[in-house]
Amino acid sequence: MSESSINSLLENLKNPDENVRKQATEELWRIWFYQKGISGMERLGRTQMLLERGETAQAEALLTQIIREQPDFAEAWNRRAVLYYILKQYQKSRDDCQQVIRLNPIHFGALHGLGLCYMALGDYQAAITAFRKALDIQPYSLINQKFILECTARLS
Repeated sequence: MSESSINSLLENLKNPDENVRKQATEELWRIWFYQKGISGMERLGRTQMLLERGETAQAEALLTQIIREQPDFAEAWNRRAVLYYILKQYQKSRDDCQQVIRLNPIHFGALHGLGLCYMALGDYQAAITAFRKALDIQPYSLINQKFILECTARLS
C-alpha cells in the first residue's frame, strides 16, 4: 500500500464519522496483519488458535520463531506483546511494544499496549505519554482518554 493511502487512512481516523473511523481502523489492522502476505497472516492465525486453546508456551515459541525469521514483522512483535501482557509479563510486553513502535510508529495498538504496560508497572507518567501518542493517531479513542484520566488521578 502506498504512503498516500496510509496517510488517507490516518486522516480517516480523525473523521467525526464513526463509520469512516471504523473502516480506516479495520483497514490498517488488515495491512499490519498481512505485512508478510497470506503466509504471515496464517502463521499469526496459528498463534491465536494456540492462545485460544491455552497453549501459551507454544504460542510464544511460534511468535518468537516468526520474529527471529522476520524481525521487521511488526505485528508478530505486537502479538507477542499481547501474549506477554496476558501472562502479566509487563516488562517483556513493554519491550515488544517499543519494538513495534520502532518498526511502525503509527501502530496505535502498540501505543495503547505500551500505555497499559506502564500502568501495570506503576509508571503513570509514561503511561499518559503513550496513551497521548495513541490519541494523536486516534483522537476519538475513548479508552485512551479514560486511561489518561485514570493515570492522572493516580498521580494526584
